[in-house]
Amino acid sequence: MAKAEVDVGHRTRSGRATQRGLALAKSASLHAPVTGAGFVTSFMTPAGFVDVDRVADVFRMSKGQLAQTAGLGLASVTKADRRVAPKAQTRVTEMLEIISRVRDWAGGEAQAMAWYRSQPIPALDGRTAEALVKGGGAHAVREYLDHVALGGFA
Repeated sequence: MAKAEVDVGHRTRSGRATQRGLALAKSASLHAPVTGAGFVTSFMTPAGFVDVDRVADVFRMSKGQLAQTAGLGLASVTKADRRVAPKAQTRVTEMLEIISRVRDWAGGEAQAMAWYRSQPIPALDGRTAEALVKGGGAHAVREYLDHVALGGFA
């Protein structure tokens, strides 16, 4: 990896897929169970990018709705070169990571998406997970979910 590239899981900050990311994506597509991190990797292409078409299909959204939910412009999910841009990939990945963490107690993917989009979180100034991710605050949602998972009050 070049000095300017930092491995952020399945791709580098420059947007190139890493070998680890390619292996994870390939592994996820070969195995049926999708739990935890496997949920996110189940949306990965062999090149190591989130397949926004598949995300939209699974959540029964139009690409416009997906773009709005992730806080992106429509072109970010419809144009091939923009789908793989770091901002689009990061936002959709953050959304999927949060949904993955709440889907078991929410009752499934659809219910987790409903929580993500509409449930105000009092500990985070009454903002929804969607609003926080759109504003670059996915880390705050993750910290909140960690707190709740460790037995803290919601």
